[in-house]
Amino acid sequence: MDEHALHEMIGDVKAGRLSRRAFVATMIGLGLTAPLASQMLTAAGVAHAQPKAPAFTPTKRGGGGLLKTLWWQAPTLLNPHFATGTKDQEASRIFYEPLAAFDPDGNVVPVLAAELPSVHNGGLAADLTWVTWRLKKGVTWHDGKPFTADDVVFNYEFVSDPATAAVTGGSYTEIAKIEKLDSHTVKLTFSRPQPFWSDAFCGVRGMIIPKHVFEPFKGAKSRESPANLKPVGTGPYRFVDFKPGDIVRGELNASYHVPNRPFFEAIEMKGGGDAVSAARAVLQTGEYDYAWNLQVEDDILLRMEQGGKGRVNIWPTGNPEHIQCNVTDPWTEVDGERSHIKTTPPTLSDPAVRQALNLLVDRGAVQEQIYGRQGQTSANFLNAPSRFHSKNNRWEFNIDKATQILDAAGWKRGADGVRAKDGKRLKFLYQTSINAPRQKTQAIVKQAAAKAGIEIEIKSVVASVFFSSDAANPDTYPHFYSDLQMYNTTMTAPDPQPFMRQFCSWEAAQKANKWQGRNITRFRNEEYDRAYRAAEGEVDPVKRAALFIKMNDILIQNVVVIPVLWRNGASGSNLRLRGMDLTGWDGTLWRLPYWYKEA
Repeated sequence: MDEHALHEMIGDVKAGRLSRRAFVATMIGLGLTAPLASQMLTAAGVAHAQPKAPAFTPTKRGGGGLLKTLWWQAPTLLNPHFATGTKDQEASRIFYEPLAAFDPDGNVVPVLAAELPSVHNGGLAADLTWVTWRLKKGVTWHDGKPFTADDVVFNYEFVSDPATAAVTGGSYTEIAKIEKLDSHTVKLTFSRPQPFWSDAFCGVRGMIIPKHVFEPFKGAKSRESPANLKPVGTGPYRFVDFKPGDIVRGELNASYHVPNRPFFEAIEMKGGGDAVSAARAVLQTGEYDYAWNLQVEDDILLRMEQGGKGRVNIWPTGNPEHIQCNVTDPWTEVDGERSHIKTTPPTLSDPAVRQALNLLVDRGAVQEQIYGRQGQTSANFLNAPSRFHSKNNRWEFNIDKATQILDAAGWKRGADGVRAKDGKRLKFLYQTSINAPRQKTQAIVKQAAAKAGIEIEIKSVVASVFFSSDAANPDTYPHFYSDLQMYNTTMTAPDPQPFMRQFCSWEAAQKANKWQGRNITRFRNEEYDRAYRAAEGEVDPVKRAALFIKMNDILIQNVVVIPVLWRNGASGSNLRLRGMDLTGWDGTLWRLPYWYKEA
């Protein structure tokens, strides 16, 4: 699209002939992110998109009773900067808030910010080298202390301290300087232009914790803070009780900064159990109002919906269910640590073995027999937005081809049918969380692998343990003490920059960073690192999209990951529950103050 055509489109938006949403969708198709597309309109004098006007406009807070929710993967802590699992991010979101969130269309929506920064209002540099956030005034922490610019500056200092080992740290590395301009204004100066300037302090990685509570626990003492389990936030609910691995309770925040919100007087997040029982409690018995992540066979969900008490919500995401190949050795200990970055796996280091495994995953059977409307097959790890979707890869299920690759690489079948070479057998431990669809997927892969001469041992870990943020537990997925492991990675932003950071060499999960690094596979590739660094500062949308596609292709061609399914979001809710605005670019509870029940 040339400059003339672009100006014509912007003119159509101004005149009301073209919707803002249609313009943003077109720009995403051309390679821009939603925030940048919105910024183009703002620079041209088109007003910011406002959050969708709520259908429900209460005249007072409360009145809705108790909101009962089920998170069958139970949370284990309530500090968002240490939340390695989605369940801990979601539990933290009950109490903590970011400066801004991402709606279903990828728009940036102010939360603790008074307005969205733009070139038009002087809050954003035209060259994307700095951004100024103006904060809402009159916001207080749950203990009554005021929320100010000091808290924002402190959060940057907190996550940037290597001794803190914050899981969110990667979103703040490009900030060269942070300045408090006044009590409610903060300026971030970046080390170079930032196309995704709304990464730091926004969405799931941007929840802000109070300086006056956490300052005594910076750095190496950060895990000792009582507030890691007893949060003091600005959110719609105040902390009441937390039993790690079981339940979180909150009560209405009478001083919440949005008038007449929230609707519910209290919230309960019940953990444990499994996805099927969670679905049943909402869809059939009506005992609960909301059930998160219904990773249940779709034919079961369809039958449960006939109970008439609840509905299944399906929405698009960028989340891949995938199998990871460990690029380190999980069976050798170095400096008291298994899966150490100095080691290499004895058999998975052979590209032929990984190529064969990629051919032994029957994605079609997984989608058709298990997930149905909850996902689609894909050969890519990065699938959305569409401009970042690589067209260079195709998935294939072919046992004969896998067998030929292994034969050619010298892996010979033994008397027991299992292949070996140089005294090393093709036997792998394949782990995931306890969940029926995942165990069925494991069985499908194990059966195909056996036919090709690969022995697979299955391990299933309780979800609350597998996704725990406990650095001392060896069964968590960041430890990766197996050859293969499978789970779903949430994208949680309309831009792939934070999502693809999880394969950068400097993000390797290890003992030194309390396994908070986001690179779980420990993949190290200089070409990938260079492409990522280039994309961070590339303002040309077409060139930037090409860089992310290149990163995806490096992962797929090296078989670092084996995509199983490009999943949709799936949850269950009471038929009368409204206002959720479920999004694939942020947490489930991003709009929690606006949840309500129809009469």
